[in-house]
Amino acid sequence: MPAVPESLSGNQIRDKFLNFYAARGHQILPSASLVPEDPTVLLTIAGMLPFKPIFLGQRTPEFPRATTSQKCIRTNDIENVGRTARHHTFFEMLGNFSFGDYFKEQAIAYAWELSTEVYGLPSDRIVVSVFREDDEAFKIWRDQIGIPPHRIKRMDEADNFWASGPTGPCGPCSELYYDFHPELGDDNLDLEDDSRFIEFYNLVFMQYNRDAEGNLTPLAKKNIDTGLGLERMAQILQKVPNNYETDLIFPILKKAADIAGIDYATADEKTKVSLKVIGDHSRAVVQMIADGITASNIGRGYILRRLIRRVVRHGRLIGIQGVFTPEVAEAAIALGEGAYPNLRDREASLKAELQREETRFLETLERGEKLLAELMEKNPKEIPGRDAFILYDTYGFPLELTQEIVEERGITVELPGFEAAMEEQRVRSQAAHETIDLTVQGSLDKLAEHIRGTEFLGYSEPVTTSEVTVILMGGNSVESATSGDRVQIVLDKTPFYAESGGQIGDRGFLSGQDSLVRIEEVKKESDFFVHFGRIERGSISVGDRITAQIDRACRRRAQANHTATHLLQAALKLLVDEGISQAGSLVDFDRLRFDFNCPRPVTPEELKQVEDRVNTWIAEAHQAQVETMGLTEARAKGAVAMFGEKYADEVRVIDFPGVSMELCGGTHVSNTAEIGAFKIVSESGVASGVRRIEAVAGPAILDYLEVRDRVVRELSDRFKVKPEEICDRIESIQGELKSTQKQLEALKAELAIVKSDQLLSDAESIGEFKLIVANLGEVDAESLKTAAERLLQKLGNGAVVLGSVPSSDKVSLVAAFSKEVNAKGLQAGKFIGAIAKICGGGGGGRPNLAQAGGRDPNQLKQALETATAQLKDGLQ
Repeated sequence: MPAVPESLSGNQIRDKFLNFYAARGHQILPSASLVPEDPTVLLTIAGMLPFKPIFLGQRTPEFPRATTSQKCIRTNDIENVGRTARHHTFFEMLGNFSFGDYFKEQAIAYAWELSTEVYGLPSDRIVVSVFREDDEAFKIWRDQIGIPPHRIKRMDEADNFWASGPTGPCGPCSELYYDFHPELGDDNLDLEDDSRFIEFYNLVFMQYNRDAEGNLTPLAKKNIDTGLGLERMAQILQKVPNNYETDLIFPILKKAADIAGIDYATADEKTKVSLKVIGDHSRAVVQMIADGITASNIGRGYILRRLIRRVVRHGRLIGIQGVFTPEVAEAAIALGEGAYPNLRDREASLKAELQREETRFLETLERGEKLLAELMEKNPKEIPGRDAFILYDTYGFPLELTQEIVEERGITVELPGFEAAMEEQRVRSQAAHETIDLTVQGSLDKLAEHIRGTEFLGYSEPVTTSEVTVILMGGNSVESATSGDRVQIVLDKTPFYAESGGQIGDRGFLSGQDSLVRIEEVKKESDFFVHFGRIERGSISVGDRITAQIDRACRRRAQANHTATHLLQAALKLLVDEGISQAGSLVDFDRLRFDFNCPRPVTPEELKQVEDRVNTWIAEAHQAQVETMGLTEARAKGAVAMFGEKYADEVRVIDFPGVSMELCGGTHVSNTAEIGAFKIVSESGVASGVRRIEAVAGPAILDYLEVRDRVVRELSDRFKVKPEEICDRIESIQGELKSTQKQLEALKAELAIVKSDQLLSDAESIGEFKLIVANLGEVDAESLKTAAERLLQKLGNGAVVLGSVPSSDKVSLVAAFSKEVNAKGLQAGKFIGAIAKICGGGGGGRPNLAQAGGRDPNQLKQALETATAQLKDGLQ
């Protein structure tokens, strides 16, 4: 056995894995983006995900063997991060893959050689598992590798049979476990004991296809899909108690501890958990932002925002008060940039995104603290668990922080309600992120082994003669369809551009000798172009030769808008900020939308300059140069790529020399003059640090101008003014309306005062106190408050509770109590908040004056009667 170093660094473990398999005929491929091509998952959650089309037989592999170190994100077990030795949101999965080449025997031999000879793991410390029915794998481990039978554990389907879903590719697994405590002996080995064993390598033998009835059919080409956890192997080889104390993560923990003034070694367990969360999540967020994800309230952006907020929360828990995430991010960048250079390339924008998100969240935390104060006012004994969960989920308050604050006031938190709400969220998260659905394409998956992908000819040929290879109706494959049927059709070749890169798919027609299909949209599923449409005449069958023809007018509109998008990005970089990068786009037939990373709004002056510059480039008639070249060459020439987008080794470059050069697979004009004109319609913010420009170009401008002209004519006729006088007329009307509104509000206030003064004679005496409880009708909330304050001032020592119904679905309530009433233990805030619940609302305020609201006016009478009874009881 060759000499193995005492301890390997994380980077060395990664390199040794890749080099081991490269020496055995595997092509080393770069990690795919965390933003997957697969639309069924939000993030890349497994090392095999980039190879999904190959495993489904929809794409021919370029190499029979491959090896990768794939960055992955999973959040379904987020609550375990930092609390167990090896749960993470971000992790690297080292994998070796065989696409119909070698199978079980060779995969097992490679895994054993790598584990024992390259990484130097003692053979007597490795225990393996196999699927209970996989006698073949059991015999290979026992007879060829030499593992004693009692150290080969047969396990059930739940543990050792991998499936993509109810149907599709599947197969048994074999897993390698490292034994931390061999001194405990081999009797009754329990691989579920994670204090003794850690699974570090999983070998998936993808050998079957499962149909809808559950039948297993051997695949024509059997595949190998494996995963070795980099962080887990680092823990084993570096002899540390958990993944977090490896050199892959610990420097981030150390940086956070230094900022907080903490010594990790002597910190208590709660503090260590917070530091581990910061370390894990910091790795995740820098990788996500570097791959083009920005924080938002939906999709991937929501996951990023949630992780950033957990970092900030745990920073607060260990005593960090100021903004610190950019500083911690620097440690994460330094650790990862060797394997992922884009981290350093995106350093400035990455840290700026973290700075913005953390600053915004700190403001949210302040609002959460105010909400907690209100909850303590309403619940003097116990905070409802679901309210505590809202604090946790919406405002970033961990349960421990809420408990710590309320305990100072002798208040507890109702834990069962909190746990129930947490479990509901956990179930939703697992449902959204836990599985990889390889069968979303239904019938296409089943047919993938029998048909070839679609050849796209649409860059140069608007019309082609094609063969119908697949017809789908309702997701089911059929041999033919007739007039009136809605169908999805796959052709062997097509001129139709499929929706991709933000550009909408082409429209047009498929026509046969006596048939006509109107195509309304085209989408790409792996290597297949799926044409969605309706048969307008005749019938169509698999195998038919048809003419496929795009709607050229629609194509010209899309081309104009798409090229205009490129020119827009170039103008923004030139005139606003050279650091601007694309964050998304939409190219439609009648408009374009361009999202871009920018920390501030674009000023009206800058928008005018950008619009003028684009129109200048259009008028200058720049000729397009379209080339296909290597990705490295394209980047060296300065071609702009979209962050987070996955590109092949060969890329298509759209170059308007001196103006714009981008990697793009879309359709474009051959000369900018074909666009005609460009007009910005709006600029707005869509997420933190992300702006959006909507615009029109080419023929779509005429449609836009026609609508604007019609609106101007209608306003001019309605106001009886010239078009240029419309703005002045509207401003005058607004002034008149504002003045009238003020007069109305003053009259309402006077009416409330008149009504309230009439109540003085009806004040009820309760001992030394005066009491008024009344409904003032349709009075608004502000006037109600004014009336209550005036009444209390005239009463002197007493209590006033007023209600009103300012609209059909709204109740307003106010309570005003004198100091003497407060001395009796009655506080306006608590009192009126409880009364408002009767009307389906809530509220609160100071002990002497408080307002509340509700949504059920029908319950106002009952609420005021309850208020009267409670006041009389409290003032006796």
